[in-house]
Amino acid sequence: MISFNLICDHGHGFEGWFNSSADYDDQQARGLVTCPYCDSANITKGLMTPNVAAKSNTKPEKSGQNLTTTARSPAPMPQDMTAQITPEMAKAAAEAMAAMRQWQKTIEKECDNVGDAFAEEARKIHYGESDPRGIYGHTTDQEAEDLIEEGIAIAKMPWLPKEQ
Repeated sequence: MISFNLICDHGHGFEGWFNSSADYDDQQARGLVTCPYCDSANITKGLMTPNVAAKSNTKPEKSGQNLTTTARSPAPMPQDMTAQITPEMAKAAAEAMAAMRQWQKTIEKECDNVGDAFAEEARKIHYGESDPRGIYGHTTDQEAEDLIEEGIAIAKMPWLPKEQ
């Protein structure tokens, strides 16, 4: 398996996994590689990152399939794509980051950080075994899914690094 950082012509960064570089080239030529944000098929490769090898007992997928495409924070853009970012787009991005930082500061100020014990503590609060209060921390995807299935209201959010 090989992972590529991909960028659409609108500047959206995302990741794509392929069986080989030739698989990517084939799918790209057939218009099968598209941006998960805007569905653009005008895609270029960004910087490549190393991939952790799959377990030896894992069956390989059929050639020609784009196995996963996950949206994530935009990858660094090639120099020729930076001209497509307008001042309005840069301003909107800065305002969004400022709002997220303010939301994060409010959560840190008003809620208890329970770290990796988030799922356990959320259950205690939900079932009346602990005092009701706002909490934040970490869960695995499976723990979050289990909490939601139990009817426990949670919200996921990206956590930004501290400003320097």
